[in-house]
Amino acid sequence: MTNATATATPVVVVDEVHAGYLPGVNILNGCSLVAEQGELIGIIGPNGAGKSTLLKAIFGQVNVREGSITLQGEDITGLKANKLVSRGVGFIPQTNNVFPSLTIEENLQMGLYQNPGAYKERLEFVTGIFAELGKRLKQRAGSLSGGERQMVAMSRALMMDPKVLLLDEPSAGLSPVRQDEAFIRVSEINKAGVTCIMVEQNARRCLQICDRGYVLDQGRDAYTGTGRELLKDPKVTELYLGTLGT
Repeated sequence: MTNATATATPVVVVDEVHAGYLPGVNILNGCSLVAEQGELIGIIGPNGAGKSTLLKAIFGQVNVREGSITLQGEDITGLKANKLVSRGVGFIPQTNNVFPSLTIEENLQMGLYQNPGAYKERLEFVTGIFAELGKRLKQRAGSLSGGERQMVAMSRALMMDPKVLLLDEPSAGLSPVRQDEAFIRVSEINKAGVTCIMVEQNARRCLQICDRGYVLDQGRDAYTGTGRELLKDPKVTELYLGTLGT
C-alpha cells in the first residue's frame, strides 16, 4: 500500500451514480466512491450488491443514468472502454481475461496495442513483478492454470502503464495458495504506483490489504472506512464478514 496525498485531485470520483443493464432497472442506486492517487481501494458486499456493476460503470460497460464519474477531474461518464484505455484506465474482468489461443507474449503485446514502441520497456517492468512469466513467454495461455492466467491478465493490463487498475474478483476460483499469491501481486502492483480499485468476495483478505474499503449493499454504500476500521466494525462483521469469505 502507498500513502495517498489527500490534497491532490482524486484519481477517480464516482458521485451518486445510478446505473443498470436493462431499461428502468438500476443495479446501482446512488453509489459513490473516491480513489486518491496511489490508493488501493477494496469493494466488498453480498452477491447482487452491485460491486462488479460499479467497475463496469467506471469502465463504460454499463449505462449510467444519473450521477457522474471523473478521472483526474475530467468527466468520463459514459466514455467507451477504448477511450478510457487511452486515458490510462485498465480493467481485469473476472472471467475470459486472457486470449487462450495466444502465447503469453502475444497476450502481453495485446495490452500495448496503443503504444507498441514501448514494448521492451514495459516488458521489463512487468517481468520485474511477474518474473516467472518472463521465462515462459512462448507458452500458450490456454495451457495455464487459473492462477497463472490471472497473472497474465494482470501483466497485460500493466503493459499499458495504467493510472488506474480495476480488478474484478482477482482471487475468484483460485486455490487458497493461488488466492494469497493474487493478493500479494495486487499489493505489489499498487506499491509500484498504480491506483487500484478491487472488487472481492474474500472480504477479510481484501480489507487486510486495502487502504480504504467500501461495503456495497443494494447498489449503495452501506459502510466505508479504512480496511482496519471495517475489519473492526462489529456491524460490518455481523452483517457481512461472516458470510463473505475468511
